[in-house]
Amino acid sequence: MTGFELGTDGPGTILTAVDGSITSLRAGAYAAGLARRQHAHLLVVTVATTPAMAAMAPGALAVLSETAQDLATDVQAQARRYLEDLSLTGELVQVAGDPYTEIVRLADERRVDGVVVGASAKAGHRIVGSLAGRLVRAGKWPVTVVP
Repeated sequence: MTGFELGTDGPGTILTAVDGSITSLRAGAYAAGLARRQHAHLLVVTVATTPAMAAMAPGALAVLSETAQDLATDVQAQARRYLEDLSLTGELVQVAGDPYTEIVRLADERRVDGVVVGASAKAGHRIVGSLAGRLVRAGKWPVTVVP
């Protein structure tokens, strides 16, 4: 048999998405521990986003985009230090766009064995649907949602 093998012993790659929120940082720590125990590769993704309403205010989009990029860079620097402290093999990826779309794209491209994300703390997500819920419903990988 050649090519990609599904169903191997333990995960090869675990993707975790961090955005600086407390639940995403918990998810990142959980994923790091899981990767360490399972001897898996850790893919840490940070997605820089800007609010949709920013496009309505002239000049606000550029400022918010820059702020989002700065936050993503800070989160990635924290993740790098964390990986170094734990002596983990991992990869840091910073992208811009819609978090769901980018996480799904990267998870598919890298053929990850699991996704770890933080639970949403926003009340509106109970009605509209959270990122974690959407990833679970996609049904492509095991998804762990960390409170």
